[in-house]
Amino acid sequence: MGTVNDVTGSLDIGVLGAGSWGTALAVALARNDHHVRLWGRNAKRLASIAEAACNTQYLPGVELPASLVVEPDMAVLAQCCDNYLVVVPSHAFRTTLEALFSARARTTPATLVWGTKGLETGSGAILGDVVSAAAPADTSRAALSGPTFASEVGRGLPAAVCVASNHDRVAKNVATWFHSNTLRVYTSTDLAGVQLGGAIKNVIAIATGIADGLGLGANARAALITRGLAELRRLGTALGGRAETFMGLTGVGDLILTCTDDQSRNRRVGLGLGLGRALEDVLSDIGQEAEGINTARELFRKSATLGMEMPITEQVYKVLFEAQAPRDAVAALLQREPRAE
Repeated sequence: MGTVNDVTGSLDIGVLGAGSWGTALAVALARNDHHVRLWGRNAKRLASIAEAACNTQYLPGVELPASLVVEPDMAVLAQCCDNYLVVVPSHAFRTTLEALFSARARTTPATLVWGTKGLETGSGAILGDVVSAAAPADTSRAALSGPTFASEVGRGLPAAVCVASNHDRVAKNVATWFHSNTLRVYTSTDLAGVQLGGAIKNVIAIATGIADGLGLGANARAALITRGLAELRRLGTALGGRAETFMGLTGVGDLILTCTDDQSRNRRVGLGLGLGRALEDVLSDIGQEAEGINTARELFRKSATLGMEMPITEQVYKVLFEAQAPRDAVAALLQREPRAE
């Protein structure tokens, strides 16, 4: 763990990732009087955000505070800050960290927080393990997760999130970055569990979206959420999370939100598939990453390696990657042998 200084007053914070969630969190930090630099890969889009003082593509209607500066040069951001928030898609997570710390010549220890919810493409690694491999050993690290939609956080509507770190003092200090009159921040030392809850729930959201797209009704949705929670807890504890974490904000809280509201990209993926649309067309309409797609593949591989039954995850995987018809996937779940709950 790096050296942790108690937060007093404004901080210089670099936010990497200018999508909807990265922008919303950058806005929340700037509203807390921190000096924020927002970086993204698309220089043209960044220029548009800077000119409009608003991310009109991903967070329309939310004005950027004056203390939020769009920074197209990662090297400048790396040299101006000791505190970083990474909110890029999981497939770009490792390369972004490597680029950040390669550009950083500062000798003071960094604090790194990530709001990405997913697993690394290919390796299936929990993102905290990627941080351990890509960041200097003296870097303080924490994950931010919880039942939130970017548009509502950006508009200042009430929400609650959790900051998790293996070190309680790190979690408490990072919590002060975000805590405000509209954003309540809890802390946890279950770093693995908080990350896994945020990743696994996206797969269940695709499943509930498929069921709703097929018009299967509220009973089916409730059954999928409940049995999805069982899968989440079963695999999450096997991979190092605590059972109680999955009953909190970053487990059942995020699961319910993502499965039941059409602001959820992963639910919208499922809805489109249930309506018979091609995955490519659904993703084109959404226009942003849906982390549950990659996560379904990685979770399916992990469950196979562990010899663990994950029937909902398995059927979502087959729909996404083996051309299984959504209605056949539902039939496969219903035809399973009766068993004790």
